[in-house]
This record gives sequence, structure tokens and C-alpha cells, in this order.
Amino acid sequence: MASSRLALTQRRWFPWVAWVLAGLVALSVAFVVESRSGGHRLTAARMTTIDTTGYQLPPAVSPESLRTSGQAVTMPHAPPPLFAPTTETSPQKIATRVTWYSLSVPPLPNDGRQLYLYIPRWKSDGSLAIYADGQLIHQSHANLQWNGSNEPLLIKVPRTDVSQPPRTLDVRMQHVRGIGGAFSSVWIGTYRQLAPRYTIREILQVQLTSFSSFAFLATGVFAFFVWLSRRNEPIYLLYFLTSAVVFVRMLHTFVGMHPLIISDAWFGWLTVVSPYWMVMVLHLFMAELHGKRQPLLTGAALLVSVVTTIATLPGLIDPTLMSAPVYASLLVLGVFVAFNSVRQSVRFKSRDAMLLSVWCLITVVSGIYDLGLQQNLISIESVFVSNFTGVGFTLLFWYIMFGRYIEALETATQAKADLARRLAQREAELTASHAKLREIERRELLHQERQRLMQDMHDGLGSTLVGALRAFEGGKAAELDTVGILRGCIDDLKLTIDSMEPVETDLLLLLATLRFRLQPRLEAAGVKLVWDAGEVPPLEWLDQRHALHILRILQEAIANVLKHSGAKTLTVSVRAEGDQVLVRVQDDGRGFEPAGLLPSGALSSGGRGLANQLSRAEAIGGAIRWEETQRGSSLALALPVSKSRRAVP
Repeated sequence: MASSRLALTQRRWFPWVAWVLAGLVALSVAFVVESRSGGHRLTAARMTTIDTTGYQLPPAVSPESLRTSGQAVTMPHAPPPLFAPTTETSPQKIATRVTWYSLSVPPLPNDGRQLYLYIPRWKSDGSLAIYADGQLIHQSHANLQWNGSNEPLLIKVPRTDVSQPPRTLDVRMQHVRGIGGAFSSVWIGTYRQLAPRYTIREILQVQLTSFSSFAFLATGVFAFFVWLSRRNEPIYLLYFLTSAVVFVRMLHTFVGMHPLIISDAWFGWLTVVSPYWMVMVLHLFMAELHGKRQPLLTGAALLVSVVTTIATLPGLIDPTLMSAPVYASLLVLGVFVAFNSVRQSVRFKSRDAMLLSVWCLITVVSGIYDLGLQQNLISIESVFVSNFTGVGFTLLFWYIMFGRYIEALETATQAKADLARRLAQREAELTASHAKLREIERRELLHQERQRLMQDMHDGLGSTLVGALRAFEGGKAAELDTVGILRGCIDDLKLTIDSMEPVETDLLLLLATLRFRLQPRLEAAGVKLVWDAGEVPPLEWLDQRHALHILRILQEAIANVLKHSGAKTLTVSVRAEGDQVLVRVQDDGRGFEPAGLLPSGALSSGGRGLANQLSRAEAIGGAIRWEETQRGSSLALALPVSKSRRAVP
């Protein structure tokens, strides 16, 4: 068992370690490629700011005065935000500011190749416009409630004169006044020079995040359908809820550059409150992993999440006042939940919960870093690290659920193997038991058959021989029919042997054997045998023991005819009558009225041979009736077809 668990652990760890190593190698290669890419970096600019109200469309041509007015700044430029609360929350009336950056392009080779602009990152809660030689060449939209764009820009620079690259670049950003806009440095060059930089940042900042979010949500939807069929396992529902809130949380990293299907205010609200619900469901998921519910902590986290969700609804509080209390309460809640989960994971020895708890702490640290990036304390050309922790959550949840799936398969395989082993063991036991029972049954049948034969030979052949022996010993041998006695003994012995043959419920086959044995004796006595047997159904109860009873009854009847009736003809008929078979033995002799025979044909007392016939008939569920006819007498033996019924005389 220990070796199987070790192998299971290795199978779970090795693929994920390989993926992590591959990811690190890919990041290293990406940084090397980006550092060695070409192009010209523009860092010197002049900045001009204009206070406005609401948002206006950018002009088609940039002002000429930008080249000479304003102050000189170095790109990237990220002034510290100045929170200026306002009572206006409507995009049409909110206090805004237009920031212009004018950059001079150094002389570039006139080789006629197409030029591009590469902008690693920019921050604005409004619109962005790019001008080349005063002409508008690009316009982007940023979400009004999320002052940052995670998507790099690669802009094709149109030329009015193919031989002349642009000489000036102007950047216009309109943003909420006080929060401030920020802009990175600008790269200009050919596609071959700038594409590696742009592609690497696009993959790391946007594509990786979006792909992992959609993949996580897709597996979460699958887990939700699993939960619908397994309601007693809430971890599948929690997996779905976690994937949903992580997806909402990561939306701002790959959408917002174009107008959304919902208003900017509501999208910003979702971006703000989603981390709280992410912490909430992560706490519930980890509690499910280590198997310890904590209602007080759960209630506190739920209360903070609900209060924040309501307090940050659009139109209630100025967006500029949200950041400080929202981020502070989120960090406190995240740290408390993460450390508590670490403690519970150590206590209950839950490895999966420990991994998730440690990653939550890493996410908290990355959140602090992102807060510094948000407040322009870190170069804006950096990236939001929490985006990668979102990817990490996707991989961790896949790893945890994959592990549960592998363990379930291992358990099912082990259970199947145990079941097969127990079935094989039970089958062997049943086979041995069956063999023993068959041996016991065989011995019992042999014993019963031996007892039957001994009893029959004692009552029939034995009693005849003993009677003859006593007659010889008493000096009465002259009075005995020695030949008849010997023939009777031989007939008894033959019938006993015949009863041992299988008849397979076939009464006619049994009676044919009797006819074969007794017909020579009848012919020797001068009695004609008339055999009249019709079609009869098989008797399901007829076996060797019952067959001997029938043979003895009929043998006794025929012996009585030979001894007492003086008949010339003996008729044996077999007929099916309803649910029984009637065997009739009739002679044309003198007839008889045995002692103890009632007028109805039943036996009352006396008559040892007749009594034996009656007892044998009762033993097989049959019935006997004796009748006196106009010429001779008749014995009718009624035999039931089914064992569950008795024959009626």
C-alpha cells in the first residue's frame, strides 16, 4: 500500500514539476529575446495638461503648440496620484484632464521599410490617441473605473512620404483629474525589430491571463455539472464558484480597450469586489480540503465581502475614495484567511490545502506589489504580478482536482482488484463447498439406494427364501412349489435390478421393462398377455426409488392373478385421465373378494400382500382400487402427473 501511494504521489508531482520548469525556461527565453530586440526607444518628451469636464473625442490633428510649450519630462512618466474627491460621478460631468506628450523622433534610416510604434504600457481611465506628424493614427478606449491598461500596443505608422519617417509623435490621454495619467516610453522601428517585444508582453500580460481564465472557467462549468449529480460533494460547487470569481477578477487584464456591453462604472465595480469573493470562496474551498469548518471566520469574511460589495456600488461613493479602504481591508482579509488556512493545513496534514494557502500568501505579497504599481511607486513598464498568480490558481486547482481524480481512479482500481480477489476467493470456497455437498449428496444417495435395495430384498426375495427354508426345515418340502418359488425369487431379483435403470420420468418405458420380465412367466403359465398402452405425459417425480414401488405393486397384482384366478387372459392398460395416469390390471378368472376389502374397493384390514401394495402406492402419492368384474377382477393404480398433487382412486 505504501509503495502504491508513493507511485501515486510521483505520478501527481512529476508532470506539474515538468510544467513549472518548462514555464521558467520559457520566461527566461522571453526576457533574453526581449532584451536583445532592436528598435529606437524614445524617452524625451514635452508634457502639456489641460483641465476639462467630462470626456471629449480626440481631435483629428494635434496642436502645433505642443512642440514648444509645456514642460520637459522623461518617459516613462508617472506622476503620483492626487485624490480629489468630487460629488460628480457621471462621465459627462466628472472633472477630467487632458495630458499631451510630444516626442521628437530621431533620424531613422530611409530604407522604405514599414515602421511601427510599440508602447509597452499606459495608464488612463479614459481614452488614448496617438498622432504621427500631427495626424491621428490610433485611438483606444480604457475603462473609466480601472485606471490602467494591461494590453501593449503595436501601431502601424502610415507615411505620407515613403522616403521620410515621422518626425514627431504626440500622445493624448484624457483621464479623471487627480488620479493622473501615466505613460511608458515609446519604441519605434520595423516589425521585425519590435514584434518580439510586443509578442512577449502580449502573451505574458494578456494572452496567458485570458487563456488560463477561460480554461479555468470551462473546467469549473464541468465541475458544476458534476456537482449536480453528486450533491453530497460540495467541493465541485466550490471549484465552479472559484473559477467564476477568478474569471471576473481577471477580466480587466484582457478587456476594456474597447467599449463594453456593460457600463464602465459597473465593470469597475465588478473589478473591485471580485477579489473579496475570491478570498471568500478560496477560504471555503480550503476548509473543505482540510475538513474543518470555521463558521466564525466564514461569517466575518462574508460580512466584509457583503459590506464592500454594497459600499462600492456605482453612484454611492466617489471612485477616487475607493482605493485606500478597499485595498487595505482586502489585504487584511487575505492575510488573515491565508495564515489561518496554513495553520489548519498543518494541523490536519492537508498537503493540497497547504499548497493553496501558501499561494494565497504569495498572492497577497503580489497584491502589495501591484498596489505600488497602481500608485506609480513602481515603474509603469512593469506588469501586475497578481495576473500571474491568477494563472497559478488555475494550475493549482487543476493539480488538486487532478489529484482527486487520480486518487478516485486508484481507489476504484484497488476496490475492483479487492472485489476480484474476494470474488475469486469466494468462488473457490463455493466450488469447494459445492464439491463437498456433491460428495455428501452422492454418499447419501448411495446410502439411500443401498438401504432401499436392502429393504426391498429383505421384504421380497429375503422373505420368500426364508419361508421356503423354514418349510424345508419343518419337513414340509413336498407341499411347496419349489419351481414357482425360485421363479418368483428370480423375478424379484430382476425387478430390483430393473428399478436401478434410469427411466427419466417415462412410465411407459418402465412398464415395458416389466412386460419384458413377466411375459415369459405368463406364457409358461398359459396366460395370454394383452398390452394396451396409450400416450401418457411424463411423470416429473418418477425416479428409481418410485419405479421399484410401481414394479412391486404390479408384480404383486400379476402374481395374485397367477396364483388365485385361474385366468386365461391378462390385460394391462395405461391411460391418461385428467391430471393423473391410470394403470389397470384386469383378468378373466374367477375373481376374488379379499378379506378386509370394503364394497367401495378400499382396504380395511387384513391381507398382507394387499396391504404392501397400498402402502407402496401411498409412498409415491398414488392410489389403488380393487374391483370385481363380471369375469374376473381388476386392480386400478392411479398415479399423479405432478408431484404436488395426489392421485384419486
